[in-house]
Amino acid sequence: MKEVKFNDDNIIENNIDKVVVRTKALLINDKNEILLGFSDNTYQFPGGHLEEGESLEECIKREVKEETGLDINSYTLNPFLKISHFHRNYNHQNENRRNDLYYYLIKSDLNYDLKNTHYDELELKHNFTLQIVKLDNVESLLLKNIDKNPINKYVTEEMLIALKEYKAMCAVS
Repeated sequence: MKEVKFNDDNIIENNIDKVVVRTKALLINDKNEILLGFSDNTYQFPGGHLEEGESLEECIKREVKEETGLDINSYTLNPFLKISHFHRNYNHQNENRRNDLYYYLIKSDLNYDLKNTHYDELELKHNFTLQIVKLDNVESLLLKNIDKNPINKYVTEEMLIALKEYKAMCAVS
């Protein structure tokens, strides 16, 4: 698994007060289309926070089910990329934080099923929707949308890194 670290604040591990873990899925079908979540003018790969006592694999399966309705429990999954962000005084909360994002590749022709989704309060409030996009068009879509929400600078950068790593894996195989 490739690892990418962003640590502009030069924080050492011993000074981390809190670690937040998320999983994200690149859901790609045989038509070379990818499933994206969209909410609050931000595109994201389906995924979310690791819950207490949950493994990474359990988290990605739960999050994909909640956000897309897809049941991927029969899949054995391993992350292909980990991106870590180190933050000093995260959101002015007087804590040093590391955010770890684990990216999974899920190749499937299953159709998402909105009847089986379970959106949380924030997703409902921000009108979370799903969009299928041609893989060849994802980068331009993300870049065109980057100025529509301040968080897009970070989310888009992470997504582009994940897409680049996915393409590199495809070139090798």
